[in-house]
Amino acid sequence: MIMYRLLLFVPVLGGVSAGLFAAAAVSPFDPLAGYLGNRYMTTSEADKALIADELGLHTPWYELYFSWLHAVLTGDLGMSRSFSQPVAQVLTERIPWTILLVSVGMTGSILIALAVGVWAGMHRGGLIDRAVAAACIVIQGLPPFVLALAAIGIFAVGLGWLPPAGLTDAGADPTFGQVARHLVLPAAVLAVSQLPWALLAVRESVSANRGEDYVAGAVARGVDMRTITRRHILPTSLAPFVTIIGVRLPEVVVGAVLVEEIFSWPGAAGALVQSARDLDMPLLAILTVGTTCAVLVGSLLADIAYVLLDPRVKADG
Repeated sequence: MIMYRLLLFVPVLGGVSAGLFAAAAVSPFDPLAGYLGNRYMTTSEADKALIADELGLHTPWYELYFSWLHAVLTGDLGMSRSFSQPVAQVLTERIPWTILLVSVGMTGSILIALAVGVWAGMHRGGLIDRAVAAACIVIQGLPPFVLALAAIGIFAVGLGWLPPAGLTDAGADPTFGQVARHLVLPAAVLAVSQLPWALLAVRESVSANRGEDYVAGAVARGVDMRTITRRHILPTSLAPFVTIIGVRLPEVVVGAVLVEEIFSWPGAAGALVQSARDLDMPLLAILTVGTTCAVLVGSLLADIAYVLLDPRVKADG
């Protein structure tokens, strides 16, 4: 089954990348606008046509696609027009910062979801459970950019506790203290934006497993509720929770894109937005294919974890 899923990666990634080039061919955005910058309005139409020919912008999309695919398969990721750097260099400089932001944000979100979700699931219908559910519904209805702007307005502008944007203060080196201080707000916003579905998933799973026969049997044998929760309810509840994380990975990617843009975080998500604006195909294609691959791998790992965590699945198999 795992090998079959891995083999499916090839046609999926091929279809996504080819579709991207086809969509770019009919996009209303002019790639010359990003390439020329402020000179775009003052450049004559004849010069624009000449530059477009030099850049190969008039080449049919399928020729561009196969040329890009051949280059990638031979190890050449090409040059990024948006950043005037090799694509490999752009990725090397930016991907670590995205990994840091997503890792910190999602770790915080998952830990809070597990702690509060287990409590709410074990005390279903109580005051805290109702308050948690109401808060999740409210937060879930707010786009990440609204949460980001609110966080900047309160903690950066209003209280002045944290910097509003960037990786470091202006002119400062990216030391641990500088990066950690600038990471707090974007990571917290990403964590909060992804918290509702994670918390509610844990709450529902714990609540459902609490009513299972094996829990009633453990209670009848005199096992205390804390032990039952830790050894029986929680491990069984983790399996569907892990699967949901795999399914919601695209939403995490979208959240990271918005957070990086608003907080000027120098990650790959911001480069994805810039390359999409400029139709910088070498960079845009690599980032799109890489993101798709990450989602597919995450989904596969989530399914594997589900089988490992839930003994009932192995028993059914």
